[in-house]
Amino acid sequence: MATEEECRTALASIAARLDALDEETRRRHIVDRRITCHLTDLGVDIAMLLHIGGLDFADGRDPSAAQVRIELLSDDLVALTDGRLPFTQAWLGGRAKIEASVTDLLRLRHLL
Repeated sequence: MATEEECRTALASIAARLDALDEETRRRHIVDRRITCHLTDLGVDIAMLLHIGGLDFADGRDPSAAQVRIELLSDDLVALTDGRLPFTQAWLGGRAKIEASVTDLLRLRHLL
């Protein structure tokens, strides 16, 4: 089981990848969204804000206000972010439960 800190580091790696995207790609794939990642084995919610400028942690925000909700095990989050677990496999295999619009799901796939 990964720790909360390891999960935050994994999510920070996504933020770093977003920072490396060119402006055109950002405009095409990123829209402002409130995201909550619920780590079922840790009982922790990590709130984030996705925007053209990147991905910021938004601790203290109400998880129910998120437009995109992701629920998974801490180890699966780390595996997703480091490329050992493909997004589609995690989602279709039930390892990652996602509540989002179809459009947001497609965007997420491109970002992970």
